[in-house]
Amino acid sequence: MTHAIMTHPPESIRQTARWPDRRILDLFGISHPILLGPMAGAGTPRLAIAVGEAGGLASLPGAMYQPDELRAAIEAVRAGLPGRPLNVNFFCHTPPVPDPVRAMRWRTRLAPYYVEHGLDPQATPPAGGRAPFDATLCALVEETRPEVVSFHFGLPDPALLARVKATGAKVISSASTVDEAKWLEARGCDAIIAMGLEAGGHRPTFLGTDVAGDMAGDMSRQVGTFALVPQVADAVGVPVIAAGGIADARGIVAALALGASAVQVGTAFLLCPEAKIPAVHRAALEAAGDDSTALTNLFTGRPARGIMNRVMRDVGPLCADSPAFPLAGGALAPLRAAAEAEGRDDFTNLWAGQAARLAPRLPAADLTRKLAADALSRLAPTA
Repeated sequence: MTHAIMTHPPESIRQTARWPDRRILDLFGISHPILLGPMAGAGTPRLAIAVGEAGGLASLPGAMYQPDELRAAIEAVRAGLPGRPLNVNFFCHTPPVPDPVRAMRWRTRLAPYYVEHGLDPQATPPAGGRAPFDATLCALVEETRPEVVSFHFGLPDPALLARVKATGAKVISSASTVDEAKWLEARGCDAIIAMGLEAGGHRPTFLGTDVAGDMAGDMSRQVGTFALVPQVADAVGVPVIAAGGIADARGIVAALALGASAVQVGTAFLLCPEAKIPAVHRAALEAAGDDSTALTNLFTGRPARGIMNRVMRDVGPLCADSPAFPLAGGALAPLRAAAEAEGRDDFTNLWAGQAARLAPRLPAADLTRKLAADALSRLAPTA
């Protein structure tokens, strides 16, 4: 059955009424136009519950869970956030055909690091750990019935998408260009996330010169958030959610002024105690500046924004030898474990957007409330 949306408490009602664009609030049944970015690896049920309790949209990353683990995570959020909406996010990549030659080139690139850490460079690396949306995960959506289902790297097969929509879920996906936004709208998305180049984590690009996903097109032509949002808002009729480089109230107000109905915030929540990141990632975030990040395909095989570290500097952030998504990370896993055990981030994917140092260091519920209150005060300073 579809979960009913809890009645907003009085203060939430008053604040909801003050937002200038209600489309996302009404579509998802939330108090504030703030979506938690569904960050694979870092997202937890505790983080989702905290954001949902504060009036934003709770989100869970489905791509790195096994089905039973995802079911348990959804149940945990349902128990901790009764009657409130939940977004579950999935990847839509096509699993790559193994390329032994390319895999060998990659392992040869990494061999000196293996020797340095006393590891066997001939050992078979583990496989990558991100599963695409398939019939098994679709059945889980039908069973658990999240109010929102979001996708990255396009949309799933039309038959699977139809099954998702038949549950009553609102469907959203991310676009990195106007053409991608129009493609998503034409295939039934209820809202579109316009994700600018500033965003941390994986670029959502799915149309371009390389739709197989290795480099997913020319990253040098990617568009920034505040150029992308108004163009997408002009091109589609569904509500637009801005993402990328938004970490405080100023970014929210700017996004709304440019035509967005809501924002998706990821990096700003990484330093919340409810997020799950290794100590080396937290330390890197604390020290990050405006120019600390770069797009890299070293950790998964697909471009993603993260804080520069040793392997990115040594190899170069983008490398043609890196295996196709999501296979690249397997060979780095033993190196990451060895370096993190010594307190170093040399081989860790330090996902972060360009506005990391703007983020307040607060628990997730407090951060959500602060973002909303500060944005509202800027939108209506005399109210």
